[in-house]
Amino acid sequence: MTRPGPAALDLELPIRELPSPNWDARPSGTPIDMLILHYTGMPTAQAALDRLRDPAARVSSHYVVDEDGAVWRLVEEAHRAWHAGVSCWRGHDTLNNRSVGIEIVNPGHEWGYRAFPALQMAAVCDLCLGILGRHPIPARNVVGHSDVAPDRKEDPGELFDWPGLAANGVGLWPAVSSHDADAAHDVSAALRAIGYGEGDLSVTLRAFQRHWLPGAISGQADAATRTRLHMVAMACGRA
Repeated sequence: MTRPGPAALDLELPIRELPSPNWDARPSGTPIDMLILHYTGMPTAQAALDRLRDPAARVSSHYVVDEDGAVWRLVEEAHRAWHAGVSCWRGHDTLNNRSVGIEIVNPGHEWGYRAFPALQMAAVCDLCLGILGRHPIPARNVVGHSDVAPDRKEDPGELFDWPGLAANGVGLWPAVSSHDADAAHDVSAALRAIGYGEGDLSVTLRAFQRHWLPGAISGQADAATRTRLHMVAMACGRA
């Protein structure tokens, strides 16, 4: 997945309108400064679209991206979609108030989790770049549902291409070099510096690893995890 940077990209991503009734007004004066990525976690795209538009379900997102790259807009960005639930990041809670939510079609861990196709990831990248061009969202605030709700969620999961997005200007992925020997001495402090809320340390570490160290989801603060924690915390401090 190779895309030009946000300033160079001529965003003409075709978006299909499929309005959901599940939205309300954002609180006055609250900035839109977060982008939260999810997987749908349902057997099919149609099942996910039906649920996200069902008034009885009381869930929605701003966008849905199918595996073939098709994009639907369910809720206007100016409105509050109901996608994050009980959530916390960098000292803020009730993150629906301040975020744009994208649901990415994938069966998820319950229905046969699989890699995200290249066409889908390219569409996600273009969609994110457009959102970042419209709102002052820092790179450290482009996160997964599991980051903001680690005790409840696993999405978009360890197969999601965070490095590819970051290489194209969406979110963070600190590069590893032979000089990266520093490690976080205070694991909890490093997690807070990145943005994670208070909670069970092992659960939070698993969420961190699922995003930043997907080959080693142990919930343990081993040497590799401590080194990666330090790198990500430093990058978040600069973003």
